[in-house]
Amino acid sequence: MSQTPPNYSEKRDFIRMRVDTAASLLHAGEVVAAVCLDLSSSGMQVQAPQHFQVGDRIEVRIESEHAALKGLQASTEVVWIADQPDGEQKLGLRILEMR
Repeated sequence: MSQTPPNYSEKRDFIRMRVDTAASLLHAGEVVAAVCLDLSSSGMQVQAPQHFQVGDRIEVRIESEHAALKGLQASTEVVWIADQPDGEQKLGLRILEMR
């Protein structure tokens, strides 16, 4: 079952940056390879081959390609899900904490 993004006004109050980069999702002791599609100061959109549920808590890691820059590590919560024709999911993740 697909849950589309809610229509709330603040969802575009934050500038989103398109990134299209590899990400690791850690959930229930399992690591899932995913792609981070876009990123803002309050959330991100990722595409993953594994199915998640709204409310799931996921640790997201994005490695930096530059040795001098630290990668991103964040605790997130799934706030929306869009099932894709290929069986994958696009996930809207709210950032709860950055590390």
